[in-house]
Parts: sequence; C-alpha cells; structure tokens
Amino acid sequence: MAESVTGTSGTTGTAASAATGGGAGTTSSVTAVATGASTSARVLHQPVTSGAAISPRTWADVAEAGKRADVPAGLWMRCESCTAMLYRKNVEQNLHVCPECSHHYRIGADERVAQLCDPGSFEPMWQNITPKDPLKFEDVKSYKQRLADTQKKTGHADAVVCGKGFVKGRGVALACMNFHFLGGSMGSVVGEKITRTIEMATQSDLPLVIASCSGGARMHESTLSLMQMSKTSAALARHDQAGGLFISVLTDPTTGGVTASFAMLGDVILAEPNALIGFAGPRVIANTVRQKLPDGFQRSEHVMGKGFVDRIVHRKNLRSEISRVIDFAGK
Repeated sequence: MAESVTGTSGTTGTAASAATGGGAGTTSSVTAVATGASTSARVLHQPVTSGAAISPRTWADVAEAGKRADVPAGLWMRCESCTAMLYRKNVEQNLHVCPECSHHYRIGADERVAQLCDPGSFEPMWQNITPKDPLKFEDVKSYKQRLADTQKKTGHADAVVCGKGFVKGRGVALACMNFHFLGGSMGSVVGEKITRTIEMATQSDLPLVIASCSGGARMHESTLSLMQMSKTSAALARHDQAGGLFISVLTDPTTGGVTASFAMLGDVILAEPNALIGFAGPRVIANTVRQKLPDGFQRSEHVMGKGFVDRIVHRKNLRSEISRVIDFAGK
C-alpha cells in the first residue's frame, strides 16, 4: 500500500511500509524518502522489531531529586546593593567589587595587601605580638575565649597586618586593618603595631600607607584601647616633623576611635566609594538630634563634600593613585 502527500512547500513525501505476518521473529521495515527542491534524496532506514515487548518506565529509572547534581553552595551571590545575581568568582576577580553597580565589598587584611602591593613584595612584621586580657573582661563569653576563637577563624593574631612592600615599584610602610577580626577594633596590639609601622616609616624615610577598616576602639580593653588613640597620633606627629608622607585610605567602615585618631591625620586622605566614615554611627546621631538625616549621610561622598576627604578612588585605581601621590610628594 502506498500513500502520497504533498505539503505547502511543494515537497512530496512517499511512505512505504511492508509487513510480513508471523511470529515473534517477524520484523517490519519503514522507509522514508524526502525529496525537496534539489535533486538529491535522502533515505532513512530504521529497523523495528514488532515482536519485542516495551517495558513501562518506572520511578526507579528517574534520578531522585536529592541525588541530582545540585549547584555547589556559594557559587552564586546576590549583590547587597543592586540585588543582582553574581557569579562569585567574577566578583573576586573584579577585586570584590560588584560588576553591575560597583558596590565595594568589605575585604580582609590579606586581600587588601595583595591588591595594593606588587606580587611577592610584602614582608609582614611583628606577627608574634598577641593581645592579652589584663582586665579579665567577660560578657557572653570571656575576652580570652573570644580572642582564641577569632584567631582560629581568621588565622591572624589581631586586627591589623603590618609590614613593608612595594606599590608599583615604590617602597612603602603598610598597615591594613581587618574588619573580620572583632570588627577591626583597635586594642593594645593594634595600636602598638601601627605605632611601630609609623616609626619604621620615619626611620627609613618611607611613605606610610594605612588602610583603615574599623568599628573603633575595642571595648574589651577599656581605657587601654583608648590610650592607643593618643599613642598613634603622637607617633604621626613625629613622622610629620621628620618630613614623612602619610597616605590614609578610608574603607567601609572607618568609625569610632580610629576615625578620631590616625585615620583622619593623613597628608592625603583617600576613600573608597560609599564607605561609611564617621565617629558615632548615623543611627546614634539621628536618635540624639531627633531629626531625619540626609541621604548618604556619613558616606565618603558626603564626607568629601564637607572637606574631610581629598579624593574618592575606585578600588581598581587605588594602586595607581597611591603611587601618583608618592611621586608628587617626591618620596
């Protein structure tokens, strides 16, 4: 039996089927021939066993939902500023800056050092100085235990990494604060290491660069932490009298006793975009003055408009800006 069908495109298809009756071994053959505008023809042959039984599909043949290859945790992230879904590796390769809205994420001291210094040039110093608990401070848990837990989590003895390195070939004394260590709070060890970095810069006639990222003085050390404000400020005064250069880099957040001391004493003060900069937080100020604060209050753009910041610099341009200032100052 033959059947001929003509479609709207002018193509004629002929289907021929032949069946030989019989038993379990009987087979049928289906031949399809399609002829188009060209003179060539293509023939497809597909043998079909008519006597073979088709077993029904069961749920056992389908992979269970829990056994499917799920997306690994942490592979994607949502921008906290523009809410865009971002591939985490792209954000990391972009210096932890959102490629959609340029939101600058907080980074640790190690990442900051790697971004600022030439590869392999940084030499960390005073890593063996560790904080103590002379006041035996205790809240939910003891300060001693809190230090031990945070040191294990971050791999650092305290909230600052200090040393010397090169920024585009220019030698610098560098201190980078780590917000992941108790909010980057300044205690006795942080103050001591920053003071030593300042004094090293003074003695070696090196430009001094401090990247601040802190919630302020460390309450667990009470007055001992407040003393670090005058200690670091006095060291900077001596550095200035010796003709030294101090470049202060303000990142999100720079608040409290750090803002009230060394962070705002730079010869040149640079800030990352939209960084929170101030002494008391905006919520405390709003509750005190009982007025609605303007949009962007205490952000780097607002602070620069009041004359407290010299320039706002995107993270990708920070190395170039620091080297440019060093060259301008003749250091």
